[in-house]
Amino acid sequence: MSFVPGMGILKGMALTLRRFFAPKVTIRYPEVTPDIAVKYRGRMQLLYDEHGALKCETCFQCAQACPIECIDMGGTDTKGRYAVHWGASETYGERREEAALRRAGREVPDPTYTHFEAVDTAAVDRILEDYDYDPHRMLSILEAIQAEFGHLPVAALKQVSFTTGSWYAMIYGTATYYRHFRFEKTVEQVAVCRCTACLMQGGGRLADALAAGLRTGLGQVTPGGRMRLAWLPTHLAGAPAPLVALDGEPQPEVTPANATAWARALAGEHPATRTLH
Repeated sequence: MSFVPGMGILKGMALTLRRFFAPKVTIRYPEVTPDIAVKYRGRMQLLYDEHGALKCETCFQCAQACPIECIDMGGTDTKGRYAVHWGASETYGERREEAALRRAGREVPDPTYTHFEAVDTAAVDRILEDYDYDPHRMLSILEAIQAEFGHLPVAALKQVSFTTGSWYAMIYGTATYYRHFRFEKTVEQVAVCRCTACLMQGGGRLADALAAGLRTGLGQVTPGGRMRLAWLPTHLAGAPAPLVALDGEPQPEVTPANATAWARALAGEHPATRTLH
């Protein structure tokens, strides 16, 4: 190490001057293809056949060879079960236990694959006809489908892909880009406060009455899949005890005595036409 003042600047300028007068290496890309380094890592690209279907056979070799497990792979076996063999499991909380078993060399049981829910394709066909089956108007088509079903069902998106000839991946990418689209049915939440004051005032009996009226348990959705019963983690400011909240709004008229009837009326009426008393 040199302690001469300014020596570092002189060395840097000397290197700059040497590189300045050195011959330049210019590649006329894309006419001339550059040499690819041995350790080059490019962007992964999926290939499609002449019918627009993926050529990927889900052999898991790319995901297995990936040193940092950034490739998420899944497949369906001959028995119709969905199996995730490789992938960045740390990104998905429900796969952490499976990843630990896999790294330990143990066999991971595959959960049963659930097929997507069928919808009325006639309604989708009417929407496509209104927009002249034009893929360039995909955003308007998706908005009309969500207005019809309340969300974007997988079956409807596949029907759009099959009819218009657009790739399902592109339709799904368009839908996920905009935040006002949703892929699941809207679920209302009925929450019961579990603070000490509410529990002392009969919050437990209130929760049991609501569970009986909604025909579900705490932390679960109703049989129709439209409402969920849950605990409210904190008491809302200025709300009475015991407290029942509907989508975060206090419902002071609900008591342990009328909670069952209120819940039954709530589950039987449509959210757009419901009036609470």
